[in-house]
Amino acid sequence: MSRTEDVYIPALEGKKLPVLTLDNKWHRLFTQIDSGPEIKRLEKELNDLLKTQGKINTETKELKKLKSKLMEEIMVSSMEDDESKVEEKKKLVDDCNLKIDELNDRMLDLPAQIAEVNKELMIRTMEICYDDIKSGTEEIEEISSWIEEIRVELKKKVIRKQEKQKRLQDLYSYMHDVFGPNVIEIFDMTYNPENNMLHTKEENEGEGKVTQ
Repeated sequence: MSRTEDVYIPALEGKKLPVLTLDNKWHRLFTQIDSGPEIKRLEKELNDLLKTQGKINTETKELKKLKSKLMEEIMVSSMEDDESKVEEKKKLVDDCNLKIDELNDRMLDLPAQIAEVNKELMIRTMEICYDDIKSGTEEIEEISSWIEEIRVELKKKVIRKQEKQKRLQDLYSYMHDVFGPNVIEIFDMTYNPENNMLHTKEENEGEGKVTQ
């Protein structure tokens, strides 16, 4: 018994499992993940057993129906004193009983076989689901770590940008006070503090939302 079976089998003890290949939820599960060859093999095996069970049930019902009809015909033939027909019908009834017994013998082991394959299919399903959940969780954790690192780095960049913008504004204001508006016009050709500060405010508001 594998390690995973040691874990999953006790979890299934006492549980009434649905026949998985007849369960729409089970089929929808494998539209999201790859079932793999082992699941497909067990699915086919289980379906074959179910088809055999259904076929035996149908044949048994038909034989019982035929037997009932023959019994009625025997009664009619007995009332008519037609001994040859009575014997013929009795032989057919015996044949029906023999076939019904054979079908019942074949049916005896089927429920246990179906339950065993169904249980094995559930164990393999649990393994696939666990592996998918485990790998998906690890990927989510990696993405979350990456997002957190980017968020921290982005916050640092935003603060650095704001500090640079504040320093440049202070420099411009200082030079404007020292040299006066006429001399400082040369700087206005490449750096307009009013427009730049307005643009900076809009950018900072947007960056603040991103880093939240």
